[in-house]
Amino acid sequence: MKSGLNKVTAALLAAGLAFSVQAADITIAYDADPVSMDPHEQLSGATMEMSHLLFDPLVRWTKDFQFEARLAEKWERIDENTLRFHLRQGVKFHSGNELTADDVVWTFQRLKESPDFKAIFEPFSAASKVDDHTVDLVTKGPFPLVLNTATYLFPMDSKFYSGTTDDGKNKGEVVKHGSSFASTHPSGTGPFKLKFRQQGVKVEYERNADYWDQNSPGNVDKMTLVPIKEDATRVAALLAGDVDFIKPVSPNDHARVEAANDVKLVTEAGTRIITFQLNQERFEPFQDVRVRQAVNYAINQDGIVKRIMRGFGTTAGQQAPAGYVGHNPELTPRYDLDKAKQLMEEAGYKDGFKISMIAPNNRYVNDYRIAEAVKAMLARINIEVDLKTLPVAQYWPEFDKCAADMLMIGWHSDTEDTANFSEFLTMTRNEETGRGQYNCGHYSNPELDALIESANLETDGGKRELMLQRAEKILYDDAAFVPLHWQNLAWGARNNVAAEPVVNAMDFPYLGDLVIE
Repeated sequence: MKSGLNKVTAALLAAGLAFSVQAADITIAYDADPVSMDPHEQLSGATMEMSHLLFDPLVRWTKDFQFEARLAEKWERIDENTLRFHLRQGVKFHSGNELTADDVVWTFQRLKESPDFKAIFEPFSAASKVDDHTVDLVTKGPFPLVLNTATYLFPMDSKFYSGTTDDGKNKGEVVKHGSSFASTHPSGTGPFKLKFRQQGVKVEYERNADYWDQNSPGNVDKMTLVPIKEDATRVAALLAGDVDFIKPVSPNDHARVEAANDVKLVTEAGTRIITFQLNQERFEPFQDVRVRQAVNYAINQDGIVKRIMRGFGTTAGQQAPAGYVGHNPELTPRYDLDKAKQLMEEAGYKDGFKISMIAPNNRYVNDYRIAEAVKAMLARINIEVDLKTLPVAQYWPEFDKCAADMLMIGWHSDTEDTANFSEFLTMTRNEETGRGQYNCGHYSNPELDALIESANLETDGGKRELMLQRAEKILYDDAAFVPLHWQNLAWGARNNVAAEPVVNAMDFPYLGDLVIE
């Protein structure tokens, strides 16, 4: 063990991991572990990665954003509102129960009730069983993103999750930030089974010996995830040989990993937008568009990317990254400190005001450093920021309560489509439909809402792109939120870890296919 690694040693000893790596076993250090083993409790990258370990979707994205058959081995269009999926036969859940169409229907109904996922499935009217291994997904009207959405349908073991616990609670209940049967008792069809979990310490997975995908190249028998929040400590663990794979690697540490022996840096261009929301319900001055515009003009996105991200990101003036249908090339970052001061004076706030701000400190690359930089930038227009940063396990409950005047959130489109950003981040909050579930800015614009809903029914690609571009322009003019940058992705791995084939721009590597050479 190298000297000066007391934090690494403490973290690994607490997890029972130090000096325990064996052939075909792997230890991964992440910035944070998943908040739950329930695939429908929290819509986040950590949840998606866990879902691909313990469960399987009907279809999944490839690295080049094509659709790959998974639990659905094929599909066919029945009519303009119906897509029929044919399930693989002989697939078993970890409990031993066999996957059938009943599980898909049960899971679909649960997704329609999940606070975080129901907005994604709002365009669908039903999942209908045709026979034991055939299911129809039926939309309310023509919908261009059925397969995109099917990547979020991870069939759950309906028999396993049916009934009640010993204390009378529904085993299938979705509980946000609470203890439930589903949050601690997974039964999926995935390449790994849950062996042990102590939140904040470690999660242990073991290979599913009965996994249906015999063509998977994955040869990892045991996978242990240990959270190490500090960027430098995580890298030190990799360089010392105490862990095999880390995520993420901060831009500040790229050169350190690239220069080291026996390890490598693996990168991908990313499409996750990092933003700040301006809570109009909690802080009245943010209801004034001039104040929201002033905040946008005061923040130097280019400076953040150059200095804090070390160039490892792309400055943003909108939600949609280049390449997405709906990206509007006219919308660029608008840093202008004099303009920001002018707008504050016009709005009657020349002397500024004080606001609260929250941000995670182990969720996005350099998240707390970015928050500190934004705090300093806002001070130049006399906005005093009371900043609080939190580990992600404590951050999400606070965010879900919209418990600050400015709040950081990053978002990768769940459907690899521009409309999804607005569906969750900027459409009017609606508990019934799930629209605006993560809109803690409480921004509300009926014109935007109507545009997104119409775009989701438009099958003409050209018309749909113009509608989504118009939506981005509305958000830009309204300064509905503060776009910062699209975050690129970096992992560190030992040279014998074949990370390149399994990492992807979605930021949830398919670790079931991971090969240790």
